[in-house]
Amino acid sequence: MAIAVVLVLLVVGSVAFHFLSPWYFTPIASNWGMIDDTVTITFWVTGIVFVAVNLFLAYSVYKYRHREGLKADYEPENKKLEWWLTAITTVGVVAMLAPGLFVWGKFVDVPDDADIVEVVGQQWHWSFRFPGADGLLGQVDPKLMTVDNPFGLDPDDPNGQDDRLIASPELHLPLDRPVKLLLRSKDVLHNFTVPQFRTKMDLVPGMVTFIWLTPTRTGRFDVMCEELCGIAHHAMRASVVVDEETDFNGWLDAQPTFAELRGIPDGDATVGQAQYAACAACHGFQGEGNQQLNAPKLAGQEAWYLRRQIRNYKNGLRGSHQDDIYGQQMAGMAATLATDAAINNVIAFIQSLPDNPAVATVTGDVDRGRDKFTTCAICHGNQGQGIWALNAPRTAGMSDWYLLAQLQNFKAQIRGHHPTDSYGKQMSMMATMLTDETINDLVAYINTLPINDGAEQVAMRGQ
Repeated sequence: MAIAVVLVLLVVGSVAFHFLSPWYFTPIASNWGMIDDTVTITFWVTGIVFVAVNLFLAYSVYKYRHREGLKADYEPENKKLEWWLTAITTVGVVAMLAPGLFVWGKFVDVPDDADIVEVVGQQWHWSFRFPGADGLLGQVDPKLMTVDNPFGLDPDDPNGQDDRLIASPELHLPLDRPVKLLLRSKDVLHNFTVPQFRTKMDLVPGMVTFIWLTPTRTGRFDVMCEELCGIAHHAMRASVVVDEETDFNGWLDAQPTFAELRGIPDGDATVGQAQYAACAACHGFQGEGNQQLNAPKLAGQEAWYLRRQIRNYKNGLRGSHQDDIYGQQMAGMAATLATDAAINNVIAFIQSLPDNPAVATVTGDVDRGRDKFTTCAICHGNQGQGIWALNAPRTAGMSDWYLLAQLQNFKAQIRGHHPTDSYGKQMSMMATMLTDETINDLVAYINTLPINDGAEQVAMRGQ
C-alpha cells in the first residue's frame, strides 16, 4: 500500500512541477518554432506514458498485493493485449519521430538567398568571418595560422582579400534575413549553441558543419559551447547581437578586411620612443614598472596583449568600473594614442626594451602555488610564457604585485564586468576558484618561473 501511494505522489509531484516550474524555454528569437513544437509533442507523448505506466504500476501494486487465500494466475501470452500495446507504442513513436523528420528536412534545406558567416571555435574562444562584396570566403589552411594570421587565410587567394575578420567574440546578424553559419574548429570538438535560436551543431576538427536560421527579434544573446572541450569549457562564451539592417551594415563596414590587416605597417620604434615619453613617467624609461605609481612592467609582454589592453581602455572595456581607480587613470592616458599607428609605434618601442625580471614582492607557499598553477598553465603555458592562440598573456617575469591586484579585481568582478569584455569574464570565472591566501601562493610560484626568451613575442597586428 505504501509503495502505491508513493508512486501516485511521484506522478502528481512530477506533473505539478512541470506545469508550475518557472524554468522553461527562453523566448524564441529565430524562425525555428518547429523545434519548440517538436519538443512540446515529445513532452506530451512521454508525459502521458509516464503518467499511465506509473499509475498502472500503482494500481497493480495495490490490486495484486499479497492477501491470505488468494493465488495468482499465470498467463504467459495475451495476443489481444500485445496488439493493443504494439499499436499504442507505434502511434507514440511516430508522434515523436515524425515532427523531427520534418524539422530535419527544413534544417538541411538552406534558403538560396541566405547570407554566409563562418564561425571559428578554439579553446576557449569564438571568432567570425564574413565574405566581402564578392560573396565568397577565401581558402584557409591550418598551416597558415600564425599570430598575424589567426584565421589561416591563404594570402594568395583573391577571394579572401575582402573577407571581414572579427577576432572578438561578438557576432552581429541582421534582423529577418536568413543566414547560414559555417562551423569550423581549430583544435578539438566544440558546439555552437544560442538557446534563443533553438539550433545547435558540433564543430568537428577537419570538416565544416553548418546550421541556418533567420533572426526574428533584436537583442543580445549568449553563445555557448555545449560540447565539453577542456578545462575552460564553461568560460567559452560569446555574444550574438541581432540588429536592424542599417545598424548591422554599419557594424560590418567597420570591421577590417584581410587585405587591410595585412596592409597595416609594422610599428616604428623610433617614432614610438617619443610617444612613449608620457608612458615612461609611470612605467619607467625601460618599461620596468613602478609599484609606487601602480604602473606594471611592460617590457617583455606580448605585443598583441599590450595592443588589446590599450584598445580596451580606449573603448571602455577596462577602466570603467567605479572601483577601478587605476584603470580610470590608464583610460585617460590610452586616449592620447589616437590612432592604430600610434599604438603600434609605442608597442614597437616597448618590444625593444630589455626584458629583465621584475623584482619579487609577493611571498607565499610556493608548493601550494605550484598546484594551483596547474590550471593556469593550460592557457598561460607551463612556464608562464603566454600562448597567443589561447588569448593568454605572459605572466613569468612580470610585476607580481600587479598580477596579485588583477586576480583580486577579476575575483571581485571589478575587472571583467563590462558586458562585452568576454576575455575578462573568462578570467573572472577562473579567478573565483582562488581564495585570497591561494592567490598569494600562486603569484609566489609564478615568481619562480624563468623568463623564456623564445616565448611567443611576435607582434599580433590587428588583434
